[in-house]
Amino acid sequence: MHPYIVAELALGSLRDRTSTLAFLDLLPQAKVAQSSEVRQMIEARCLYSQGIGLIDAHLIAATYLNPPTLLWTKDKRLRAVAERLGIHANLP
Repeated sequence: MHPYIVAELALGSLRDRTSTLAFLDLLPQAKVAQSSEVRQMIEARCLYSQGIGLIDAHLIAATYLNPPTLLWTKDKRLRAVAERLGIHANLP
């Protein structure tokens, strides 16, 4: 689990909020990329002008830092980039 995802979920309305967040905090944590690593990856993988944001770029970088992790998303733009990079998980 990436800590930015838990933080994003914490900003929303959650049923059984306390126990849901506590459960998510128990999951194995992904290594988080440094800002400089994300910036280098943006250039190296041509991630600019793809319609993704900084959090998305961090998730992509974390996928590379945590092999054999794959990225699972329903976000259309992030999914398209992840598919192009070969790091998208084909889950339902």
